[in-house]
Amino acid sequence: MIFNSFNFIILFPLIFLLYYIIPARFNKARNAYLLLVSYLLYMKWRPIYALILLGVTVVTWGTSLMFKKSNHPKRVLTLGVILALAPLLFFKYSTFINVSIGQALSMLGFDFELKGLNWAIPVGISFFTFQALSYMWDVYYKKQEPEREFLTYALFVSFFPSILSGPINKASLVIPQLKNLRPYFDYSKAVKGLKLLLWGMFMKVVIADRVAIYVDTVFADYESYTGLTCLLASLLYTIQIYTDFAGYSLMAIGVGKLLGFELTENFRRPYFAVSVTDFWRRWHISLSTWLKDYVYIPLGGSRCSKARNYWNIFVTFLVSGIWHGANWTFIVWGCMHGVSQILEKMLDQQKCRYGRFGRIIKIIITFLLVNFAWIFFRMPTLADAIGVISRIFDTSLPLTLLKTANSSILFMAIGLTMLFVKDFFEEYYPEKCRVFDNRHMIVRWTAYVMVFVLIMLTGVFSADQFIYVNF
Repeated sequence: MIFNSFNFIILFPLIFLLYYIIPARFNKARNAYLLLVSYLLYMKWRPIYALILLGVTVVTWGTSLMFKKSNHPKRVLTLGVILALAPLLFFKYSTFINVSIGQALSMLGFDFELKGLNWAIPVGISFFTFQALSYMWDVYYKKQEPEREFLTYALFVSFFPSILSGPINKASLVIPQLKNLRPYFDYSKAVKGLKLLLWGMFMKVVIADRVAIYVDTVFADYESYTGLTCLLASLLYTIQIYTDFAGYSLMAIGVGKLLGFELTENFRRPYFAVSVTDFWRRWHISLSTWLKDYVYIPLGGSRCSKARNYWNIFVTFLVSGIWHGANWTFIVWGCMHGVSQILEKMLDQQKCRYGRFGRIIKIIITFLLVNFAWIFFRMPTLADAIGVISRIFDTSLPLTLLKTANSSILFMAIGLTMLFVKDFFEEYYPEKCRVFDNRHMIVRWTAYVMVFVLIMLTGVFSADQFIYVNF
């Protein structure tokens, strides 16, 4: 379900009402209802791919139950991982592997190509596969008890608010909530959920989709624009991907709260990070945690030699790049983040303190490094990414900007100013950032109405897909 669509506005209140109509004592009936809703909404994209979701669910659930019974649990785990990863590897990476092999062989004078590999990628496959794998590994390492009720586990994997773009939730957080009775409607939690929905919608339709118009125009034909225009487009894309993805995460968490569930926090003001390492403590937190727990630490983490630690960091972010997409641009993007963190560690930047002015400088440098890497993330090929960067640094081009409508500039300025002010006060003066939570009802409702009116007046309601649904 796309949260910024008319279908969501119509369907979710109905889903919400029917959920709470089911008596609280029938906890399994409520879970069965949510599981049915989750699968029906998932099947809306492409019904046949619900079988992939079901297959990954069955494999990881069944494998986890077999660990205690098997004399060779490691072999069972290996088989389970292979079977669970197979759909992801096939749908997401087979075409990339085929093309890469073909290009390599063509350079040697051979003609090679496998036909019929251009499959559509099942939406959310990276998210639900990683979530299911984390459960299976946690059971294997005895961090999580195996869940014997298939219905409960299936809902954990397919819960509709988070299946398309996360957060990647831990079983230890969600499964206990699914198993425990939810005897009443939690008013305070629902109010918090509505606030998250409101601000998430603001981030998506007022900021992300507005700046996307400029970004898409420039990057679609970057050779026709000046370096200054390409630079502005890259800066706006840095804002777009944050407000798009963080907006989705807030709405997913908000929907979860309305149904009585707590989901994983996914963003914590990433562009106030003082280093790339700090950035990854704030950006896509659920993925960062997954990579740390299931890639970085098993490789040895930091409890090894410096050289091995650097290698562990590099491999972890190589995996991050590959996870994001089957393209060399994502691989380069991941490697850039890995190398940046290695250099920070070599220079001992995490222990350096430069005072308030130094902190500002470090934030700006980190932002520019992250922005530079986002160019590779955004462009379809390495050649295009290098082409954009070349134009940005081409001093022979005139210092002119692509003009856009004055109203569009005004709307972007309003949205970006509100975002910066909110993030700034939450970062440095959280006790003063109490507009949505102010004890005076007039202040609270003035803020609600103002944000809602801005959404209605300045939002871009094209129901554009969220960026991370593609991953």
